[in-house]
Amino acid sequence: MSKSLTSPEWFDRAQLSIPGGVNSPVRAFRSVGQSPRFIARGQGSHLWDEEGCEYIDFVGSWGPLILGHAHPVVQEAIVKAASSGWTYGAPTTGEVELAEQICRLVPSVEKVRLVSSGTEAVMTAIRLARAFTGRDLIIKMDGCYHGHSDGLLVQAGSGLLTNGLPDSAGVPEGYARLTLSCPYNDTDTLESLFQQYPDQIAAVIVEPVAANMGVVPPLPGFLAALRRLTQTNGALLVFDEVITGFRLALGGAQQVFSVQPDLTTFGKIIGGGLPMGAVGGKRAIMDQLAPLGPVYQAGTLSGNPLAVAAGRATLAILEQNPAIYLHLEQQASWLAEQIRSASARNSIPVTVNRCGSLLSLFFCPGPVNHLEQAKTSRTDRFSQFFTSMLAQGIYLPPSNFEAWFLSAQHSEEDITRTAEACATSLQELNSRGM
Repeated sequence: MSKSLTSPEWFDRAQLSIPGGVNSPVRAFRSVGQSPRFIARGQGSHLWDEEGCEYIDFVGSWGPLILGHAHPVVQEAIVKAASSGWTYGAPTTGEVELAEQICRLVPSVEKVRLVSSGTEAVMTAIRLARAFTGRDLIIKMDGCYHGHSDGLLVQAGSGLLTNGLPDSAGVPEGYARLTLSCPYNDTDTLESLFQQYPDQIAAVIVEPVAANMGVVPPLPGFLAALRRLTQTNGALLVFDEVITGFRLALGGAQQVFSVQPDLTTFGKIIGGGLPMGAVGGKRAIMDQLAPLGPVYQAGTLSGNPLAVAAGRATLAILEQNPAIYLHLEQQASWLAEQIRSASARNSIPVTVNRCGSLLSLFFCPGPVNHLEQAKTSRTDRFSQFFTSMLAQGIYLPPSNFEAWFLSAQHSEEDITRTAEACATSLQELNSRGM
């Protein structure tokens, strides 16, 4: 009987037992005025919902599925691991091999600790930075999202921005005061914060390519300036590569922009789509973690065998097939140019920001280099655009402030169909006078 329910009916049922009917806020589709599609299965670059409708997917579980849905090699690795059991609460050889993969592929990482989510990885990185420096203050960038731990829900992007929430209830004011925030791509403000709080700042944490206020790449020299300012002032530089790690390149954004942080947080791709996170960095810092050092961190499911197997298989495929990154770059670049052309033809101001296989549309003239510029995007236009795209079989993030994710399984036909759908949606906006 349950299989005959439609997505709206499932959503009604979900709201009786789940807050808001979803287990992560942006899934609720509230900002686009709809109820969510309940997904039945995924294969390659496509999804099917409970009604059997098929979509070209540009969410990709919010980033981890760089190889697409149900990749046969990753699937085989998960099944093989599960056949021997799926959690032991004890070390496994797979954990060692995954850690070695990460250390080999990311030059700034000498040791790594596996955890169960990106939020947990960031929480651990902040604790490490404070212990290593003996300082309390953290600097983050407006609109950058680093998970939902208390101290970092200050001027955060992602779901907070989508739902119009400036911060989160339940975060003690005293704790929030330990986090300073400045505009992304603004080195002058960052420098002034170091001057205002000498010898008090433990770390600067940043998404090297912001992807939670929409995609906002760093301006030339911005990341290098962060490296210089943190080193000069005795603070650590933390790159949150939960999204960009292994997506922009095998070595992540730090490889692309030639800037090495002290600590890096990972998630998404390193678990191949299963729950996984990690924090890695310089040996002297990482050795502060228990049982070697005084910084306590633990997790019952850290290094879970299924997630480790999926992550190892995914990273191995990426390492053996570096042409994947060129393919993603070419596909995303072509799609971005087609959207810009359609925007010009239909006199709908659209700024397309892109970095590698990440892209976003802002319904404003641009440029969009920081949060305040991102917030000028016409979200009413995005809502109409999203609705039109969904009707044409294109599944986009249901928020103007989330990234589109391309996968290696998106075909030329997928990208061409998506570009045509974008042109149709922009034409519809024009005809409505929006």
